[in-house]
Amino acid sequence: MTSLLQQYASAQAQARPDATAVVMNAERVSYGELEASSNRLARFLKQVGCRRGDRVGLFLPKTPAAIAAMLGVLKADCIYVPIDVTSPAARIERVLRVAEPRLLLAAGTAAALIDDLVARAADGRLPPVASVETGPIPGRRFESPYSSADWAHESAEPLPWANSAGDPAHLLFTSGSTGTPKGVVITHSNVSHFVEWARGYFGLGASDRISGHPPLYFDLSTFDVYGTLSAGAQLHMVPPAANLLPHELAAFIRRSELTQWFSVPSVLTYLAKFDAVAFDDYPALKRVLWCGDVLPTATLIHWMERLPHATFTNLYGPTETTIASSYYTVPRRPTGPGDVVPIGVPCAGEELLVLDADLRPVRPGDAGHLYIAGVGLSPGYWGDEERTAAAFLPDPRAPESQGRIYRTGDLARVGDDGLVYYLGRVDSQVKSRGYRIELGEVETAVNALPGLRECAVVGLSTGGFEGTAICCAYALRADAERAPAQLRQELARSLPTYMLPSRWMSIDELPKNANGKVDRNRLRELFGEGPA
Repeated sequence: MTSLLQQYASAQAQARPDATAVVMNAERVSYGELEASSNRLARFLKQVGCRRGDRVGLFLPKTPAAIAAMLGVLKADCIYVPIDVTSPAARIERVLRVAEPRLLLAAGTAAALIDDLVARAADGRLPPVASVETGPIPGRRFESPYSSADWAHESAEPLPWANSAGDPAHLLFTSGSTGTPKGVVITHSNVSHFVEWARGYFGLGASDRISGHPPLYFDLSTFDVYGTLSAGAQLHMVPPAANLLPHELAAFIRRSELTQWFSVPSVLTYLAKFDAVAFDDYPALKRVLWCGDVLPTATLIHWMERLPHATFTNLYGPTETTIASSYYTVPRRPTGPGDVVPIGVPCAGEELLVLDADLRPVRPGDAGHLYIAGVGLSPGYWGDEERTAAAFLPDPRAPESQGRIYRTGDLARVGDDGLVYYLGRVDSQVKSRGYRIELGEVETAVNALPGLRECAVVGLSTGGFEGTAICCAYALRADAERAPAQLRQELARSLPTYMLPSRWMSIDELPKNANGKVDRNRLRELFGEGPA
């Protein structure tokens, strides 16, 4: 098994240097070009002082250059931290505070954002920033908050690597209930175990043309990138413009002759809602995969009716367990929208455990808390032992073995067929448009807005493209006048767009239960949902 992620691209470059690796719009990058570019960057990172285990922040849009940057960071024995450059500076500042990167790599489009971060920094400084858009500025390194670095002339010869399979490859930041994003540590072996299993199960090969739909800070993209590189296939990165209209996205799938599509369910629902999938469409498409949320069965039926030549696989797994921990390939088209699609059985090296409150197995058919064990488990949250200990527990089956299980926060049951079925969440975490969101983080940010006496944030299932609608009820101070549009605008300075509530309600006083706590069930009723 290949254990270091950078080895995938290097092996392909040695065997097939002229083969296409990454495509975006008119740009096509070969495996040889990807290898040379990432080697030059690795040498540059070493020269400027990056050492094994250092974090490197990536302020990069989804482009072939970003893939080369990821590989270059790994070849320098470092850890890359992909940053959502559409997030407000306040949230990115919190991410940088946790990750403590030694260096930031940025594209020119991030210059304004970095200026904003510099202005916000208490000491007026950020880690050094180098541009991935190489420029002829020899000798100038880090003289300003962001500057071009002349690493294009570094040698393209590979460097020896010191990192190992157990070393972190990247940190992926997810929403945190306390208002501080959590940096999930993902190791080389975490990813390679899944990639090796998936390559065999799905039969990935050099002739595949694989979609790259999610942003690079989203865990689904990890399989897109390294699944492609491991197989010597082509990664077709979906440009942002293709997402604006459903028929544009459908045309992209056809034009690129994709053989594999992988996305969150809301994208499939979006395409189905606007009837962008014709009967016998996408003749090259062999596989449709989804992960990150529940796909409505009606949407699945829509797709399976139109693409009888493709297979459809539901993947399940939180970021903390690396891409996916279980799978279920749907054997036949469901008979109706009420049919439930299971999350299936564990991927190789993984275990799904349905346990009661005392961490004992529940009987088949009974609901319980879903835990995951196995090769995909993250080491934990970067620099946060308390959160790590709360989520990653000693394996109750053999506590002396130092084995661990991850508490997903999901409810599940094991059916008579031996398959695992997802039943919902047990905490305040929701999925909206495929993003995992802690409602506590949203509520913390709303509470910080001036003029509010109290607020509460709840999630409502929509059953449609949005998945879960984020709803905010708030009570104003007597001397305050604030419209929802104002609150949303101010909140956008601290939260990314996908975390902003879509429904707002001004209320004299939030409903309380007998314990004096906010009655969130009553709030859901007020927002239009029946009792939970």
